[in-house]
Amino acid sequence: MPDIHSDRFVRSHLKMRQLVLLVELGRHGSILHAAQAANLTQPAASKLLAELEYALNVQLFERLPRGVQPTWYGEVMIRRAGAALAEMDAAHQEVMELLAGLAGTVAVGAVLTPSASLLPDAIKLLKSRHERVKVSVTVDTSKILTERLRAGELDLVIGRVLDSDAAAELHFEPVTDEPHSLIAGAGHPLAGRATLTLEELAGEPWIMPPAGSILRDRLTALFLSHGLEPPCETVESLALPVIANLLIGSRMIVALPEELVRPYLDMGLLTVLPHDLGLRMDLYGIVTRRQHRLAPGAEAMLAALREVAALRYPR
Repeated sequence: MPDIHSDRFVRSHLKMRQLVLLVELGRHGSILHAAQAANLTQPAASKLLAELEYALNVQLFERLPRGVQPTWYGEVMIRRAGAALAEMDAAHQEVMELLAGLAGTVAVGAVLTPSASLLPDAIKLLKSRHERVKVSVTVDTSKILTERLRAGELDLVIGRVLDSDAAAELHFEPVTDEPHSLIAGAGHPLAGRATLTLEELAGEPWIMPPAGSILRDRLTALFLSHGLEPPCETVESLALPVIANLLIGSRMIVALPEELVRPYLDMGLLTVLPHDLGLRMDLYGIVTRRQHRLAPGAEAMLAALREVAALRYPR
């Protein structure tokens, strides 16, 4: 049952201009610049913010000599305001789609492996059925993608839910896990060896995922648990074309699922080195927001993802 005080606040005190102002304050950290971005005068913006703080009976922003900084309460309101505005944008898009037939845009985020396999096949299936639906794809880490999903900037994510605070807001449909192999260029000096040690591998140049990612943390822990320093000669990248071209014709190595580089393996450009890292990433899956109705185009994308996932990874 909805909280009566919350309902009264939304219906009687909250204004659309305040939502826009909150989002712009979060972006600019300045009442003047936020007012300009929201097409308001500075006095009008200050008044709207003061009215909102009075209605909530909390301070949303600390006034600093140069700009403003959100308090904990302000952070919550900025995030929720962004999601509310994204919902209104989605509502407008949905109405337009219903008027014109299935069209519109669906924004999908994916971690690296499904971005090169599951997602392209699902997009092809979607376009074969609804050619007017536009698809926007973002490839990044699960943490960044789920933050953008919660903010309403993405409709769907293929990744992992890592933040326990966010789990209550998100729905997760498992797809598959990611066993990782050690990949190198076909001409790598270690490619012809029957066995390799982790100590030997630590001395090679590596391509690593960004610091703070799950795989980076697990690789670091792997070396440290064997009394070894992590590789010091590294390049950080999540971009598959960059990774593949760095591997070809160099001594660099990388830990990746074989599925991700299958075309390069089949063409003889890359090879799998004979060492089991014992790395198997947690399940990734399709992530959506709870209590949020997807627009028709996004629903069609979700159906295509489920269909392709069931064919590729039967459970």
